[in-house]
Amino acid sequence: MPGTNPRELGLAADCESCFGLCCVALPFSASADFATDKDAGQPCHNLREDFRCSIHQQLRPRGYPGCTVFDCFGAGQKVSQTTFDGTSWRQGPGTARQMYAVFAVMRQLHELLWYLAEALTLEPAEPVHAELRRALDETERLSRESADVLEKLDVSAHRAEVNPLLLRTSELVRAGGKGKDRRGADLIGARLKGADLRAADLRGAYLIGADLRGADLRRADLIGADLRGAELAGADLTDAIFLTQAQVNAARGDAATRIPAALTRPPHWAGLPEPRDRRPGSGPGTRGRPAGTARRPRRR
Repeated sequence: MPGTNPRELGLAADCESCFGLCCVALPFSASADFATDKDAGQPCHNLREDFRCSIHQQLRPRGYPGCTVFDCFGAGQKVSQTTFDGTSWRQGPGTARQMYAVFAVMRQLHELLWYLAEALTLEPAEPVHAELRRALDETERLSRESADVLEKLDVSAHRAEVNPLLLRTSELVRAGGKGKDRRGADLIGARLKGADLRAADLRGAYLIGADLRGADLRRADLIGADLRGAELAGADLTDAIFLTQAQVNAARGDAATRIPAALTRPPHWAGLPEPRDRRPGSGPGTRGRPAGTARRPRRR
């Protein structure tokens, strides 16, 4: 039975164990987020033979900020080392197409695992912990299926089965908080500086470029919220629920921004040093949109 720690579940990207799948499988087009066009299945011209990014330390100044936003939830290493048993798309070019398709499915499964694992750590959600555990075990089982099974898996159907549990978890965690209901709200560019958003329902809300400086987002449900360019300097997201690394990466924070312990403070946030050389922990998204926020958030 898997644990609930993201690292125990392999939900933190381990790019040393991946075949640069995010830099090959996904497309992007020239925009403010990517300097050039790239088709799905075409290796990024910055990807080296050893699957390292040749400009990793200069991604943002070189015109690839989208690559610093994307997060695969550990799907890359699972597909590379488990599903395809350590054989890369370069070693087995005949498997490339299927590997890329499976990567897209695996990322969605790992995203669900992230939410379920977090839900199991929330004490107010104890009434549904048993159901959450069963859903987590089933999702983990699916993630270990063969490539043939994963390629044909109806992830949307599985998500539809899991979503009611995540909704119930959110209700239990936010109960009594009298939080605002802004689910799916258009808050693009909204002036919310210092706003009290404790226990707010912000599922699928469009917070692109919103001013959330100093805002209190504790216990707010942020699943699917679009935080691209949102100003989070000094904001408190300490125990915001269902917040992901990609969302944090897409926003603009600073050293005073408080985030959940399971997440990493992005090095490109104001006042923080750029990372030293390491394997690429990011990659492209869908054409013409920032990575990690490729599509408009699902209204859950």
